[in-house]
Amino acid sequence: MSIALSVFICAVIAACSTDIPNSTLNPNSQFGRDIDRLFDWLLLGGAIVFTIVEVGVLFTIILFRRRGGKGGKPRQVYGNATLEITWTLIPAAVLAFIAVPTVRTIFKYRPENVPADALQVQVIGHQWWWEFRYPELGVVTANELVLPVGRTANFALTSKDVIHSFWIPSMAGKRDVIANRTNHIYFKPDSAYAWNGFCAEFCGTSHANMRFKVFTVSPAAFDAWVAHQKTGPRFGDGPDSSVAGAGNVGAVAAPLTLAGFTNGKRPAHLVPSTPIPKGLAIANVTGDATRGAQLYKTGACIACHVVQGVSPGIVGPNLTHFGSRTTLASALYPNDPRHLALWIKDAPAMKPGSLMPALGRSARTPAGYTDQQVADIAAYLLALK
Repeated sequence: MSIALSVFICAVIAACSTDIPNSTLNPNSQFGRDIDRLFDWLLLGGAIVFTIVEVGVLFTIILFRRRGGKGGKPRQVYGNATLEITWTLIPAAVLAFIAVPTVRTIFKYRPENVPADALQVQVIGHQWWWEFRYPELGVVTANELVLPVGRTANFALTSKDVIHSFWIPSMAGKRDVIANRTNHIYFKPDSAYAWNGFCAEFCGTSHANMRFKVFTVSPAAFDAWVAHQKTGPRFGDGPDSSVAGAGNVGAVAAPLTLAGFTNGKRPAHLVPSTPIPKGLAIANVTGDATRGAQLYKTGACIACHVVQGVSPGIVGPNLTHFGSRTTLASALYPNDPRHLALWIKDAPAMKPGSLMPALGRSARTPAGYTDQQVADIAAYLLALK
């Protein structure tokens, strides 16, 4: 009894939370509200059907129960045309009750209904990270999606490898991301905030680690962000590049131009809490961005990553403005010196199945970078604003 009471109290307390960025029941777009309305209709219809069926079952159990002193079989009934027609028509009516609003919603959000002034965004799923391209704006970024409030965003979805599924619970429904095929989904954000996005289709070892962040900002803030993204990388006022003590919220690199999402105002759900794997550590050293730039330009990084004007890699995420992002490893860790250095040192340990190899020196990779060199590269990347 005490366990049941404790579970009930915990459930009630959890339901009192107002910060629910991952809930489909907290829609922040018209698409989301339409889905929520469908859910309400289905819940109501299901409750009515459940009530009717249960009342019928209880009525039958009570009326035709075996009574004391009476033996033998009850009176047998061999067909009733009225009842048979009735229980055929009722399910048909229930299906119509479900189908009509569902089909209307499906047709409402067909690709040909996208507004002419919609923001075009290409979404490319990779194992296990997200690439976001704004073709009309000439902007490419990864794992952090920025959208203007009050303007429809039209997403063209495709995959570089296996099937993924693009899902922002508070904005819209899921949509499959398939190689050699382009699917579409569109919605218009209602309010400025920060949201979580996920891959909703099992896609391999790190499926659960394939996340992304969504920032919905004012049109002016979005224009400022675009203008900044279109410039080449520059050294900005980044966080302290020391590995010591990093990992707290204050050390996370905040976006330069996203008003309202500074470290002091950052929603709790925006800061990843993934634990660092046991046994993975790095020396307490301070990185030097200038030395890190040279290591980056002369090392393996340039083969996989793009930094505008520096490296042309095409395999991994674009790092041109990496220092302005809040997270790394597809929103798995905070983008701070310690987590970034550990990621560079041993990415497969930080994220199972990661295609990025371990670059730090260890028993497995004796020719890898020293902890000092790793910290230098981390300092350089965090300085790319």
